[in-house]
Amino acid sequence: MNPTAAAQPNTRRRDGGRRAAGGAVACALCAAVAGQDAPLLPRGVTPEVVQAVAHGLDYLARSQARDGAWRDAGGYGTYPAAMTGLAGMALSAAGSTPTRGRHWREVREAVEFLLHLADARTGMIADLGTENRNMYGHGFATLFLASVYGMEEDVVQQEKLHGVLTRAVSLTVRAQSAAGGWIYTPDSGGDEGSVTVTQVQALRACRMAGIVVDKKTIDRAVDYIRKCQNPDGGISYSLGRRGASLPAISAAGVAVLYNAGCYDDEPFVERALRYVKQHVSATGNTTGHHFYTQLYFAQALYQNGGGDWDSYYAEMSAWLVRNQRKDGAWEGDRVGTVYGTAIALIVLQLPYALVPIYQR
Repeated sequence: MNPTAAAQPNTRRRDGGRRAAGGAVACALCAAVAGQDAPLLPRGVTPEVVQAVAHGLDYLARSQARDGAWRDAGGYGTYPAAMTGLAGMALSAAGSTPTRGRHWREVREAVEFLLHLADARTGMIADLGTENRNMYGHGFATLFLASVYGMEEDVVQQEKLHGVLTRAVSLTVRAQSAAGGWIYTPDSGGDEGSVTVTQVQALRACRMAGIVVDKKTIDRAVDYIRKCQNPDGGISYSLGRRGASLPAISAAGVAVLYNAGCYDDEPFVERALRYVKQHVSATGNTTGHHFYTQLYFAQALYQNGGGDWDSYYAEMSAWLVRNQRKDGAWEGDRVGTVYGTAIALIVLQLPYALVPIYQR
């Protein structure tokens, strides 16, 4: 991998002009401009949101590197697999697939990059030269590839994806700790909340796509999150270290519990959601992890539905519109603009329900 590529993010403009939004979002933008937004826009989505999404998608399209990757070199280093996975999910949430949609080319090149990055021997999908906490990259990359697997129309490419995803699942299963969680590298034997929720969501996406995943692996992970819950309902950093409940980890935990089929009729999930709603707001800084928290808090509230989601989305979308940069990007949690922009776009596009793992 070329280490200088991280310094060359804005290297491609295929059409010589501004890029429009992809798929369903493009249709919504046209309708909004024509004054016909009411019958076409999902509930809560305003013309201002549609414009912000279009601008953000433009930014991601411009900032993809020649090799198909996205790289942010923020305060946490360079994570091409993680950033490419997140950016790919944002484009997929706009309705683009590897073969269709305004940003089909960017999605396809992202898929090709991750397929090339995947280790055929170990199953790891990450750049081991730069991603020292490579299970994050592995999780986000697996999530994205599983999400586009069912959209791929080329049989040969489908077979490649199937092989990569099957090996990726095998690595994730092997890396699960005795306690049921995961940590930064696959051979550490430890566990902590943020990596665990990334792996659970990736496994669920694979299962939804038809990749074989042993349900026992997901059940053990759900039990791990359950055991990390404190008496106040929140979820701590890890089972071994315990400590105080963390709003960011708690929000992520609730989202993946919903993904795993655990809902509010289970007392521990209800307590966790109540804790998150008490400690997280749409516009408040969450101990330096605001964008990360909103990525999962938004999913949890969207899947839960009702008035809580309506109120949250109105406030969150307005905040994101206000805080979008002129170039279409959002800076997120000191990680970088690809990270912040991808998360903002995923949150804003949840009402379109175009990605299976984000659907109710």
